[in-house]
Amino acid sequence: MEPRNFDGDADRPRPAGAKQTGRVLVIGPYLRLRSGSADAQSESHASSNQILRNAEARLDEAAGLARAIDLVVADAIIAPVSQIRPATYIGKGKVEEIAALAKSLDVELVVMDCALAPIQQRNLEKELNTKVLDRTGLILEIFGRRAKTKEGSLQVELAHLNYQRSRLVRSWTHLERQRGGFGFMGGPGETQIEADRRLIQERISKLEGELKKVQATRRLHRAGRQRVPYRVVALVGYTNAGKSTLFNRLTRADVQAADMLFATLDPTLRALSLPHGGKAMLSDTVGFISNLPTQLVAAFRATLEEVLEADVILHVRDISHEDAEAQQGDVDAVLRQLGINPDDSGRIIEVWNKIDRYDAEQREELLNIAARRPEDHPAMLVSAVSGEGIDALLAAIEERLAAKRTTLDLSIDAADGAGISWLHRNAEVLAKELHDGRFDMTVRVDETKRDIVVSRFDAVPHHAA
Repeated sequence: MEPRNFDGDADRPRPAGAKQTGRVLVIGPYLRLRSGSADAQSESHASSNQILRNAEARLDEAAGLARAIDLVVADAIIAPVSQIRPATYIGKGKVEEIAALAKSLDVELVVMDCALAPIQQRNLEKELNTKVLDRTGLILEIFGRRAKTKEGSLQVELAHLNYQRSRLVRSWTHLERQRGGFGFMGGPGETQIEADRRLIQERISKLEGELKKVQATRRLHRAGRQRVPYRVVALVGYTNAGKSTLFNRLTRADVQAADMLFATLDPTLRALSLPHGGKAMLSDTVGFISNLPTQLVAAFRATLEEVLEADVILHVRDISHEDAEAQQGDVDAVLRQLGINPDDSGRIIEVWNKIDRYDAEQREELLNIAARRPEDHPAMLVSAVSGEGIDALLAAIEERLAAKRTTLDLSIDAADGAGISWLHRNAEVLAKELHDGRFDMTVRVDETKRDIVVSRFDAVPHHAA
């Protein structure tokens, strides 16, 4: 078990005002499957995708998650596992090695980059003589600290309580909030498990009721947008793929964007101006990650409804990342959980972001790879930082949205100011020429407005010259 030190961790940039809250040892207990073994045969598709991931990249990501809540990563090591142990997940020998390392480094917390059963977590805490947090708990802790809106806080607390409800073999320890977030690293508390379970269930029921009200409000807002109507374009992607930076570039907004896992959580909607004057709503959503806790997927369904209802989905990928292909598989898996087909080329546009990190020769190679893709599954190469490729991306978005709209030709009296104004508000004006006191116009309209335009302006289907 070769230790891998993160000596440069203290020099990494941190958000202004961030506090370092403790030293942590990160363990990557990654399963080594033997061909034909029982473990290999029982692995799910999602887990198989994890096996394909680079172990070093997975460890880097786990350390990044710890740093995202301002923990100091004292050390991070890979602990290969040939067989998952029911009691402690890893073997006895590795437990002893980790215990000795944790003691020598004087860490306050050991993070296991895997999903631990409650009994495994409890046994490891006894053996290591320190608090232990698994991947799910760590992600929930990050979400607990980052959620700013009332809706986000409700969603995270619901996910946290559902996670905690399964772990009441332990004490109330992890339900304290004295350390911020949701207190997974908190101190001691009462141990009345049945009372705890009842209180948790009561709180869950209350949160679910409040979230139903949030969902109802969102439906009203969505119905209002549909009456305008504005098409919705949603950004999805692996966390830190550059979604928020791209969102700012496309909408000229100032949403927080940082080189950090889960820099933003709360959903944001802004108007998106299309090349021919049309408008759409662009939605920035929470980033996905490998092994995203099912509690969070369920809790954030209200937020992710913007993705479910979107006319076009931009799958933003950090094409420069060494695990870009595995990250794509993780995002596709979450989309499937939400009932979205990731292969729906009519709805999903793949965006290869961060091409500014490549030199001219590497970029040319990327362009050649993109050019060889099937016509119905193109890839848009962009840099959200420099703006390269943004115009082509906007044109592709407009083209996808236009596929669901009707193009009409009409002639309107130039004196009909109200009619011209209505057309500009309710349609995309593609062409407009003045001839003998009348405007000859070509407009593109939503299906819900087609009959109105046809009857009011004697419009006819557009025929290209």
